[in-house]
Amino acid sequence: MYLVREVFKSKPGKAKELVKKFKLASKYFEDDSMKNIKVMTDIATTYWTVVMQYEVEDLGQFAKEVRGGGKPQPEVEKIMEGYIDLVEGGHREIFLIE
Repeated sequence: MYLVREVFKSKPGKAKELVKKFKLASKYFEDDSMKNIKVMTDIATTYWTVVMQYEVEDLGQFAKEVRGGGKPQPEVEKIMEGYIDLVEGGHREIFLIE
């Protein structure tokens, strides 16, 4: 099992909007491949940090989905529309759960 953290640096004052989008979209993500989704914000790190954390079993399947190989979800596309305008950057962390 792997723990994945999508770490976003939102633009000043835009973290709440980003959190709202992630929370709405997460119900479409949680299935057999993504589990235990959490959306978190900073209280003691770089300001306006938003993290979406989840667990995956298969890194190969995860990589395929990240590259657009998963099934299209028009609902998610609608929810996430314009999200890129809310962020300045970010990164992904992947941990092996032992």
